[in-house]
Amino acid sequence: MTVLAQAAGFAVLASVSPTALLVMAVYLSTANPRTMALLYVAGAVIMTVATGIALLVVIRITGLNLPRGHDPRFGLRVGLGVLALAGAVFYAVRKPRETTPGKQRRPGLMARLMARPSPRIAFLTGLLVFAPGATFIAAVQVVATSDASVPLIVLALVIVVTITVIVVWLPLVGYLAAPDATTRRLAMLNGWLRTHGRRVVVYALGVAGAVLIVNGALGLAGVL
Repeated sequence: MTVLAQAAGFAVLASVSPTALLVMAVYLSTANPRTMALLYVAGAVIMTVATGIALLVVIRITGLNLPRGHDPRFGLRVGLGVLALAGAVFYAVRKPRETTPGKQRRPGLMARLMARPSPRIAFLTGLLVFAPGATFIAAVQVVATSDASVPLIVLALVIVVTITVIVVWLPLVGYLAAPDATTRRLAMLNGWLRTHGRRVVVYALGVAGAVLIVNGALGLAGVL
């Protein structure tokens, strides 16, 4: 159960994605919300499952699940934590791009994708938004390096994927059950995230980085 708890904890951190919620809010307000949202979720799930399986296989092939891989395993977690903290610092110090008077600012990739909503673009956006981050890699690593049975490893991977993409599949389920209420709440959340989303990302990356570094350091010290 320790494996499940650790993997689920990292997956919860991986699920914090204001961008994913903002995109879902946009797609649920289009002319064909069910199709757009479903394909967006499909892209997210496929990317998460594919990268999860690929990471699990690579970790097993490289022997990080073996006793001799103990130090490299926890060293990787420290490295992932450093990357997460670096990301938090980057988002914290980065200033919004200023627009020169009389010159229109070029929108970013996500803005350009959402400006042209189509089923194909929705699926592609799901793939891009859910490219693996440090905490997702750490969650899969916990599963792949455990000495648990195959059924438990499969269960743990399913839990990791389900939690990681909860930020998109849960709003879709809510919309199918209560379209108006879900759309209204997402619109309110959308407005809040446009103002505070950057701060949420900074805090999430900071917490994730600290947890990964502490976990990795304890492992290297032989405590774990």
